[in-house]
Amino acid sequence: MLVSIILDIINNLDEERNKMNTTFLIALGFYLLLFMIIGLMDVKKIKTFNDYGMAGKDQGTFAVTTTLLATVLGASTTIGIVDTVYQIGFPGIWWLIFGALGLLLQSFILSEKVRETGADTLPHLARITMGRTAELLLALIIVISWIGVIAGQLVAMNSLVTFAIGRSSRIVFVVVSIIVLLYTMVGGQLSVVKTDKLQLIIIFAGIIICCLYLYLFKGGDTSSVTQGIELLNKDYRPMNLFTQFFVIGGVYFLGPDIMSRNFISKDEKTAKRSAFLAGIILLIFSVVITFTGMWVRANVTSDELGDSKALMYVIGLIPRPVGIILIFGLLSAILSSTDTCIINASTIFVKDVLGKEDISLVRITVGVIGMIATVLAVLGRGDILTLLTGAYSIYTPGVIFPLFIAIICYKKREIRKGIWILGPILGGILGIAGTYFGNALVQVGIPEGLLSYITLIGMGISLITSLLSIKRK
Repeated sequence: MLVSIILDIINNLDEERNKMNTTFLIALGFYLLLFMIIGLMDVKKIKTFNDYGMAGKDQGTFAVTTTLLATVLGASTTIGIVDTVYQIGFPGIWWLIFGALGLLLQSFILSEKVRETGADTLPHLARITMGRTAELLLALIIVISWIGVIAGQLVAMNSLVTFAIGRSSRIVFVVVSIIVLLYTMVGGQLSVVKTDKLQLIIIFAGIIICCLYLYLFKGGDTSSVTQGIELLNKDYRPMNLFTQFFVIGGVYFLGPDIMSRNFISKDEKTAKRSAFLAGIILLIFSVVITFTGMWVRANVTSDELGDSKALMYVIGLIPRPVGIILIFGLLSAILSSTDTCIINASTIFVKDVLGKEDISLVRITVGVIGMIATVLAVLGRGDILTLLTGAYSIYTPGVIFPLFIAIICYKKREIRKGIWILGPILGGILGIAGTYFGNALVQVGIPEGLLSYITLIGMGISLITSLLSIKRK
């Protein structure tokens, strides 16, 4: 009798899982079909390289703000943040707070200055301010490091697809990846901007509805959530705060994907306004996503969670309609960042490395970079935040301060280019060494404790070198 009851329960669970799988796959098909249609519709509107790579450089405040938010709200700022909050508590909010501060500082200090230059990409901005050598160097740093960013997003998508269909399916994952590459190839930045608007709505709907359901309907232990609100603890110390401010805040302040939204805006005021609005909205979102993670931390034990991602585990605790919305919210977060990263890295490679403005070459590069990142994701080379933090640890010491100094001094102070170029070279080398050759450095006698600060050391060296390059009046 007992065995019969257990078998009935298992059969019912399997039936529910099959229904969920079928619903997800059907919805996924329509979801991806819509994006392909958008890409195909935009083909006719693409007349020039600017149309394809910079969305015509005529986007208004609403378009720039939504695509900027959709770009920053990726796997790291949804799945990754909830995992981090589950592990270290409320201080996990700092990633997004520093991101929001980076956007606000960009709005006040850089947005108008950058847009005034008429640059198309971040390396192109380096060329305008510092010359061809600077353009080529920054382009190579960005393309190399951003393959890791793209792979990080795809690792998250692989995990999400596996969870949604109940088993690991490389076929489904590869098919979804190919469709993302195809609509990005076909429609370029114009399609990315349009799909970002839809994806942002789904992201907000999924996360907000999930958070409200957990606190208002699911209940559980909410008192531990309020008691656990702290900005620093034993797992997140002042040094972590200092490091993330520069590494994460720096990418949001002057990162290639963030600034690509500046380049597509129609004028300086639009660029400034959009960065400011995105920063404010990101601050609000940081509270919602962090409290979602805090609920999981208070109500789900580590044994219950197992190897699951915390936010994905929540899907099993909420009603199916809410779960479907959350799944597509997470998928939208991943894809909205992935397509932006791919089109930007590809445009930079063709325009700033090869020195060409050829749409066909960009499309080919989208395919090549996308497939490299897909292979890395399939091979499972690291988790979301590891891949992204590694990429940022290369980018920030090599680019942030040297380019910031170049922008501030443009048309105001003369810079010794020979000294300035040492900044991104030395910073980039330290970033690469710390990210990929940590074990080798320890073996040759570098203290292991020093490696955790190597990104900051690289940033410090690039800052000092850049400042020394400024000629005195």
